Amino acid sequence: MSEKLVSRTENGIGWIIFNNAEKRNAVSLQMAKRAAECIREHEENDEVRVLIIKGEGGKSFVSGADISEFEKIRSTPEGVKMYETTSNQMYQGLRDCAKTTIAMIQGYCMGGGVALACACDFRICSKDAIFSVPAARLGISYGPNHTRWVVEAVGPSSAKEILMTARRYSAEEAHGIGLVNHLVENSELEDFTIQYAATIVKNAPLSVLAAKAIARQVSKISGDWDQDLCSEWMKKCTSSQDYKEGRRAFMEKRLPNFTGV
Repeated sequence: MSEKLVSRTENGIGWIIFNNAEKRNAVSLQMAKRAAECIREHEENDEVRVLIIKGEGGKSFVSGADISEFEKIRSTPEGVKMYETTSNQMYQGLRDCAKTTIAMIQGYCMGGGVALACACDFRICSKDAIFSVPAARLGISYGPNHTRWVVEAVGPSSAKEILMTARRYSAEEAHGIGLVNHLVENSELEDFTIQYAATIVKNAPLSVLAAKAIARQVSKISGDWDQDLCSEWMKKCTSSQDYKEGRRAFMEKRLPNFTGV
């Protein structure tokens, strides 16, 4: 675990682990670049059906960007643009990933860590988790995409409160406003998350992919829906071998054996 960004695959689950515990898993520019590469690798790997994002060390998920780099590489307009372009490949890559994505959150989840978590489909946290977006105390602003992801998670009013007050939220508060889907004991976090992911892994791959793709479309204003894309995903499911297997298994009262074709 000497690398700052660790990627592995097991039992249909891909893992991306931020391993910078001495800085509460703050993300350097090189870590962001490598994370974007790993996201693409997992997305292109047919064996991976769910991707879990976590922080190493038990004290932090991701505490945001590595601010120690700002003076050197983010102090000029050109540096800011380069930094944001590179880091956005990680954030947007995770948001656009066709596979199911889960943020497993323990300890601090701050700034860009909240954006990274909200880029995921689901967020599961332990009871010691702490959330905050301190941008307003640093004289910077969340970008429109990151803001939109928070709005989608908690609604406009709570999103504005998170961003404008820059205060810290306990795990219970975060769960109460919908920032996280599930709140579990610290000792149960990893087992719960793996079982949660395994439930999705066992389902028909095309159906899961279709659910995510169509949900993404219908979250837009209705006139912006890509109706052809939605119809294509529905056709892929109903013409698949998994559809035949699913209905036969249902009738035969047995577990289906889905293959993703």
